[in-house]
Amino acid sequence: MKLLVTGATGKLGSKVVESLLKSVPASQLAVSVRNPEKAEGLSAQGVEVRHGDFDHPKTLDTAFAGIDRLLIISADGDNETRIRQHTNAVEAAKRAGVKFIAYTSLANATESKNLMAPPHVATEAAIVNTGIPYSFLRNNWYLENEIESIKGALAGAPWVTSAGEGKVGWALQQDYAEAAATVLVGEGHEKTVYELSGPLLTQEELVKVLGVVLGKEIPVQQVNDETYAEIMKGLGLPDFVIPIVVGIQESIRNGSLEVESNDFEKVLGRPVTPVNEALTQIVNAIS
Repeated sequence: MKLLVTGATGKLGSKVVESLLKSVPASQLAVSVRNPEKAEGLSAQGVEVRHGDFDHPKTLDTAFAGIDRLLIISADGDNETRIRQHTNAVEAAKRAGVKFIAYTSLANATESKNLMAPPHVATEAAIVNTGIPYSFLRNNWYLENEIESIKGALAGAPWVTSAGEGKVGWALQQDYAEAAATVLVGEGHEKTVYELSGPLLTQEELVKVLGVVLGKEIPVQQVNDETYAEIMKGLGLPDFVIPIVVGIQESIRNGSLEVESNDFEKVLGRPVTPVNEALTQIVNAIS
């Protein structure tokens, strides 16, 4: 059985490969990457590195050839770009005769009002339409997404948000990666949808735990979207990024990530890393 992971040099992809190598021999694993030079470390470990570019379907035909089980890690970019790229990957998987597709989706994707939901809805539908057995890994929110705010808190800044009382199921990328690896190598995951969500917390609740980890009180500054946009601009974020970060706050406020689920434990066979431990890991890594 040959496994393949796309985007294997990215933050999540590299963790997935690391997890896979603990349970399968390197000879069973291939990766598809846009820039093979970045994957030289994997090649040195015996992993087969293949060139695959979601913008060039012919490269995907070669990359996916002879693959039994495929993990498509969602790409970065605007919604239109992601839909096109993901569709290319799914169609290439069908042409290659792949027997199982796992895909990193978004929390509650098909019902979500999150501004980032459309590519995931389109990709899930494209995969279902191939008739290939699948598993949708609906990832909630990476705790690592909050690193800049955590750095700010370390430096004495308040935690600024316009997400109100919206709740998020934060978890470490490592937990999401281990879940993806487990599904890719495991049996019984055909036609499954896993809502991978940590315990639901508001911004205040998350910051309270962070305060305990740091041993100091961190003020939370709740603002409206316009003020949030001005603050983000003042921090140097590019103009094109501002509507995205504001949109994320708005979608959290509107409950798009408020998905309660024990699927993490079901897949991993253990509880998700507790948020205080997870925050401690991140703080130790950046301080």
